[in-house]
Amino acid sequence: MPNSGAAQIGNVDLVKQLNGAAVYGLIDQNGPISRIQVAELSQLAPASVTKITRQLLERGLIKEVEQQASTGGRRAISIVTETRPFHTVAVRLGRKDATIALFDLSSKVLVEQSYPLSAETQEALQQQLFTIIEHFIAENKNVIRELIAISVILPGLVDPENGKVRYMPHIAVDQWPLVEALNKTFKLASFVGHDIRSLALAEYYFGAGSDCSDSLLVRIHRGAGAGVIINENIFVGRNGNAVEIGHIQVDPLGEQCACGHFGCLETVVSNPAIEKKVKQLLLAGYASCLSAEACTIHDICRAANLGDSLATEVLKHAAVTLGKVIASSINLFNPQKVIIAGEITAADAILFPIIQRCIDTQTLNAFGENLPVVSSQLGNRSAIGAFALVKRAMLNGKLLQHLLDDGRKLPS
Repeated sequence: MPNSGAAQIGNVDLVKQLNGAAVYGLIDQNGPISRIQVAELSQLAPASVTKITRQLLERGLIKEVEQQASTGGRRAISIVTETRPFHTVAVRLGRKDATIALFDLSSKVLVEQSYPLSAETQEALQQQLFTIIEHFIAENKNVIRELIAISVILPGLVDPENGKVRYMPHIAVDQWPLVEALNKTFKLASFVGHDIRSLALAEYYFGAGSDCSDSLLVRIHRGAGAGVIINENIFVGRNGNAVEIGHIQVDPLGEQCACGHFGCLETVVSNPAIEKKVKQLLLAGYASCLSAEACTIHDICRAANLGDSLATEVLKHAAVTLGKVIASSINLFNPQKVIIAGEITAADAILFPIIQRCIDTQTLNAFGENLPVVSSQLGNRSAIGAFALVKRAMLNGKLLQHLLDDGRKLPS
């Protein structure tokens, strides 16, 4: 028989976590706010709210800021979340480099640094990654007050619940237990996630998706990836991975993709694919202000914005292909907004009307009508997705409860 005593303790702990998260989340989103207002919005008993806010105050996670106007009795004191003293190391692990940033809980970047990567095996990559994290922490020890978490995002297939990396596109990994290794080495709460889906979460918390509960993020970079927010939560599949739009086939007779199949979206719509197409046309003799030696995605977007016909036509073809896939995704997920991220958005005046036309003609009217297509508001903040995982852990109570249970208090 199951241990009913252990189950009861587990249920009590879960209720404590959820109640704490509800109170903290309301203060974070609506502060300055009074305890009475928190109780009304959370539908928790005032005594429970008072107990939770006392714990949060003692831990330094919230602070009292002002008294509200009296409504006849004692004036209520407003509370807000305290963000500055709590820091996170957020890492965007790329194919050839790693971007590491130090965030406070307001999502402010305090320090950011990029490091080259040269490892070719899982073991070497972990050693190199941990070395640069240790170096980053040591270099910024005078800035860091209390380090509460380390979070890593990366391309590939990730099992976020078990903290393992199943696949990376450029290096062989075998159920890489990254979170376990981070915990063991740094003795901190640790998180791992897929880079694009984590970026979609960041757009919801801090960017263009913050005004809606359902959104589709598409990022064009070395590949093509997407993340979907549904009911304010990131959509993940059975094993933590979903919405791999970069591997939707758009041309059965197209080039072979890194995944092994042919004609995937990212063989047509990705920075390398667009650059390759422009170079082929230049070498074939087509007129352009571009040259084969200088046709990065930045150069191509700039040339298209200045009216270069070759650059414009290549981007328009990419937009039509991307628009078809986005339209299909809208029919599946019915988002309130489509967000496009990546260097390609520098040519949004050329791309977005074409994508919008695909939406208008290839989606259900109820899904596509008045559906905005916008650029990411997060720019080049590549590590912000890693911080979004920490923000989520504070708001769902997992990291919040860990901070409350560890009993530490900030120095005065």
